Amino acid sequence: MPRQARLDSPGTLHHVMLRGLERGAIVTDDTDRKNLLTRLGAIATATGTAIYAWAILANHVHLLCRSGPPGLPVFMRRWLTGYAISYNRRHQRVGHLFQNRYKSIVVEADAYFQELVRYIHLNPLRTGLVESLRALDRYPWCGHATLMGHRTVPWQDRREVLAWFGRTVARAVQAYRAYVAAGIPLGRRPDLVGGGLVRSLGGWAAVRAMRPRTPEDMADPRILGCGDFVERLLHEAEARQRPRMLPTERARRAAAIIEAACTRAGITPAEFAAGSRRGATSTLRAEVAKKLVADLGLSLADVARRCGVTTSAISRAVRQPGVGKAVLE
Repeated sequence: MPRQARLDSPGTLHHVMLRGLERGAIVTDDTDRKNLLTRLGAIATATGTAIYAWAILANHVHLLCRSGPPGLPVFMRRWLTGYAISYNRRHQRVGHLFQNRYKSIVVEADAYFQELVRYIHLNPLRTGLVESLRALDRYPWCGHATLMGHRTVPWQDRREVLAWFGRTVARAVQAYRAYVAAGIPLGRRPDLVGGGLVRSLGGWAAVRAMRPRTPEDMADPRILGCGDFVERLLHEAEARQRPRMLPTERARRAAAIIEAACTRAGITPAEFAAGSRRGATSTLRAEVAKKLVADLGLSLADVARRCGVTTSAISRAVRQPGVGKAVLE
């Protein structure tokens, strides 16, 4: 069966997983881990890729990120190719280091962002690399310690993640740690590896027990979200493959509106499309969204893609100004 195309456009939220060849090691010591991590930060910064959660294990890596303007494949290729070459050189080996291509799942942020941050950061505890949550708080090879404030990782968007948990840093950290602690008894989470509405229906057993699926019950292994979210993404992916997804003039004018707004606000288009919920950027995004919808007649889905947020967020912004997630004070 031919492999399916990746679903990606700038601003898309992804859960990325990659494994070593034949489940072999991709890091053997802290020098390798530091090398992999340093390259991750450098390439993420260079490509405008937002990193929210990450964990480096012996033979695999988890990452929650939002793709930048060049797209996820460019970011991953630059990161993994450079690391594999340096790893092979250091360990005097040849051949592939990673197993097949990496796995990426498009994520519905409103439903799964917090779940995935927790799931990814609990990996070292689940696999026995640390013995307790207290040890995980300061563990250097996953993003949890950064969120707790015990380590500084400039390229990890700590502020954005904590904004999902509270309005002040102190309260957000406290709420985040309690949320992580509550996830420990849940163990491994096979429900967080894609499949659309399959997750909210109660797993594969529930799906198999159903009558033939209705359009609302769409699912796809490349997507983690509700049925409507899956259906919208699949329609958008199909539309992008058509030669005339959007008239050239409207696309050019949309880009010009975004660039002009970013220039006035003193931010880059990459920052604008990264999905940040900080007050100024969120307000700017709402203003731009209204203009793109009202003046150019763009769909909410297309505006959401250009702004790096969900369609529901754009819908709220168009209907009611100033609506958004908590912004750290």
